[in-house]
Amino acid sequence: MNIPKINKKLFFILLIPIAYLMQFLSSRAPYLAERIYSRGAYRLIAKLLNLISGYIPVSIAEILVILSVLFALFYIIKTVIKMVKSRSEALKILGSSLVNALTAVSLIYFSFMLLWGINYQRLPFSQIANYDTSPASIDELLEVCENLTERANELRKYVKEDDNGVMKLSTNINETLKRAYMGYETASKVYPELSHNYGRPKGVIMSEVMSYLGIGGVYFPFTGEANINISLPSTSIPFTTCHEMAHQIGFAREDEANFIAYIACRNHPSPDFQYSGTLSALINATNALYRYNQDEYFKLRNSFSEGIIRDLTASNSYWEKYETPVQDFSSSVNNTYLKANMQEDGVRSYGRMVDLLIAEYRSQQ
Repeated sequence: MNIPKINKKLFFILLIPIAYLMQFLSSRAPYLAERIYSRGAYRLIAKLLNLISGYIPVSIAEILVILSVLFALFYIIKTVIKMVKSRSEALKILGSSLVNALTAVSLIYFSFMLLWGINYQRLPFSQIANYDTSPASIDELLEVCENLTERANELRKYVKEDDNGVMKLSTNINETLKRAYMGYETASKVYPELSHNYGRPKGVIMSEVMSYLGIGGVYFPFTGEANINISLPSTSIPFTTCHEMAHQIGFAREDEANFIAYIACRNHPSPDFQYSGTLSALINATNALYRYNQDEYFKLRNSFSEGIIRDLTASNSYWEKYETPVQDFSSSVNNTYLKANMQEDGVRSYGRMVDLLIAEYRSQQ
C-alpha cells in the first residue's frame, strides 16, 4: 500500500528534530565530534565535494542561491494565484504550500548538519593547539598589539600601491585566489590539523550584493566552496579568502576561522597575504585594547605607518558606501544563525580571536 503523499512529507519534516538531536548530542561530546566527525567523516565529505566542485572556475553556490531565490519567488506567486482562483480551497492550498516549505527547510537543515554543521561542536582550536587561554592582563594585550604594529609597519613596505598610495594585490584576483592555499601548506607543518585538499576559492560575480549585506565571504557547505566577495578592498581579500578556507577545513567558529586565517596569511610566501593577515589581527587586537585602555590605543595608533593609515581610511570609506538597513538586517540574521548553532556570543564571537592571538604569543615566549 502506498504511503499518502502528506505522510511522506511529514516523514521528511521529522528530519528537523533528528538534526537538532545530532547537534545537541555532539555539543555534549566535543571530543567525539572532533575524532569521529571533524577528523573522520567530514574529511571524506569535504574531499568528495572538492572533487565535484573544486575544479570548476565559477561558484556553483552562487548559481544555486540565485536559482533557489527565483524558484521561491515563482512558487510564492504560483501559490497566491492558485489561492485567488480557488478561494474556497485557499486554506487547503496555503496549508499544502507551508508543508512543502517546511519539508524543504527540514531537508536543508538535516543536510547542513550532516555535511558541515557538526563542526561547530568540535574541540576548541585552543585545545587542539594546546594553548593557554587563561584571562590575559592589559599588559599582555598591549604587548601583542605592539608586536603586531611593528610587523604590520614592516610588511607594509613590501606591498604594491595604487595611484592613491593604497595597497593593491600583487597579482590579479584569480591568481590571488589560486595561491591562497600556499600559506596553509606551510602552516600545516606546525598545525597538522590545517592540512587539507583545498578546492579553489571562488570569486562571486554578485559581489556588490554581498557588500550591501555586509558579507566578505561565505562558505557553502552543500558544495564545499569558499566564496569570496571580490569587490572588497585589497587589504581584506587575502585574509577573507583564508578565513573561508578555514571553514572549508572544518573550523566553523568565526573567531577560530579568523585566527587560522591569520596563521595561514602569516605563513604565506607573498607579502600581500602576510600584510593582510597581520593588519586584520592588528585591527582585532587594537579594538580590544580600545575598550580597556584608550590612552594606550591612541598612542599605538599614532605609531601606524602612513601606508597603514591610508589603507584603513580607504577600507572605512569603502564600507561607508554600504551602510544601509539591509546590512543591519543581514548582521541580525547572521547573529541568529550563529546562536542557532550554539555559538552563544553571536556576532560578538569575532572578538574572541584576540584570546587566541595572546595565547599564541604566550606560547612563543
